[in-house]
Amino acid sequence: MDTTNEKHQDLIEPVQSSSNSIDIGKVDLDDGEIFRKGDGNIDFRTVSWIHTSVIFLKLIFATGVLTIPSAMFTLGAFPGAINVLGWQFLNTYCALVQGKFRNNHPGCHSIADMGQLVGGRVVKEVTGILFLVAFIIVGASGMVGVSTALNALSNHALCTNYFSIIAAIMVGICASVRKFEKIAWITWAGFASVFIAVFIVVVGVTTLDRPAAAPQTGPYDFGYHVIGHPTFAAGITAASTIFCSGAGTSAFLPVMSEMRNPREYSKAVKLCMGIVTAAYLSFSLVVYRWCGKWVASPSLGSAGPTVKKISYGVGLIGLCVSGALFVHVSAKYIFVRILRNSKHLQTNSIVHWSTWLGCISGITIVSFLIASGVPIFNYLLSLAGSIAFAPLALGLPGWLWIYDHADYWKGSVWQRTLYMLHVILILISVFLTIGGTYGVIAQIMDAYKDGTISSAFSCADNSNST
Repeated sequence: MDTTNEKHQDLIEPVQSSSNSIDIGKVDLDDGEIFRKGDGNIDFRTVSWIHTSVIFLKLIFATGVLTIPSAMFTLGAFPGAINVLGWQFLNTYCALVQGKFRNNHPGCHSIADMGQLVGGRVVKEVTGILFLVAFIIVGASGMVGVSTALNALSNHALCTNYFSIIAAIMVGICASVRKFEKIAWITWAGFASVFIAVFIVVVGVTTLDRPAAAPQTGPYDFGYHVIGHPTFAAGITAASTIFCSGAGTSAFLPVMSEMRNPREYSKAVKLCMGIVTAAYLSFSLVVYRWCGKWVASPSLGSAGPTVKKISYGVGLIGLCVSGALFVHVSAKYIFVRILRNSKHLQTNSIVHWSTWLGCISGITIVSFLIASGVPIFNYLLSLAGSIAFAPLALGLPGWLWIYDHADYWKGSVWQRTLYMLHVILILISVFLTIGGTYGVIAQIMDAYKDGTISSAFSCADNSNST
């Protein structure tokens, strides 16, 4: 098969204009859509842009707000704040690039389809693997969050590993809902629960004379720094954690395929990322300012045992919904890959349901195994950020933009500048992938050596490690 046919297999040939881009307002977005309105017995395209923005919020918000305060301890308050603003700006921009590319080429259901369009079958498969790795890992982080909450609420009545099994079952059941429209309703409750839980912790830490985890008598090292001095491994791991907190934008694309009107995608992205950036910056700075080095990870445990139980009790729904969304988007990718050209994709057949539930079960089990093997919240997110999200959320969007603006390389000075900036974006992703992966692996190895992580599948609670 020649390269052109390979790139466009299973995809609609993109409409081209003289500028190699498209006036989105003139595109029939039903042309090439994976889920077509009125096709079969199931209409997947039922999600409004408001519901879309809430799903995006829940995909992004829960994990980041629980980990950024401890990352700030590593970097210092000022570099930490710059990292939050810088990474969130890049993540927002790249999400918009992906959305515009998706509207230009409506046959793309996932980031892997986009990879095929710009690079052929090999790039599609590599991108698909990275997508699954990323969201299986963050699905595992959601299970760690749920098991940590159950530990806190029960005073460690069971082995942590048993709570991880319960968390996996809870996440898997919630993830089994087929349509994003149905999940959208529980994401409202999920987002509200996590937001309120974090706000309770923010208020709680400001009422304490000294951090709850610090010695309550005598002198102690508070550990607050405006500018930190981490090692390369610790610094790149912290930066990767902050980046990962807003880098799940490749999960927006399957949701976009189920929107009533994909033209409204950009409104949902801007609303979501605006709220997320403001919350990340304000909440993390306050928690770090009042807890210093004694901040917990996840951060809901930073204000003492009583507030910890209250916040985990309030936030349990949100933590479960977050894990469910991550498992759902992973399973939906595999589900569409299997049934894409089949009548079973949008019909209530035995094949349809067995494929869907099989995908959910498989992803849930793999996420559980990862959660048990690396049970430290920050390390899980940093691992996902460096290995998978860096190429998915930064590198590939840069390539997508270059694909749709290839003529800019020979255009005006401004156009050539834009072209080079997107080349730099790709290089940033390469650096973060290599450096971040080295840093987090080094940190995980040190955690096993010093006993911070006792062993995989152990009963020790590693959730409060920073």
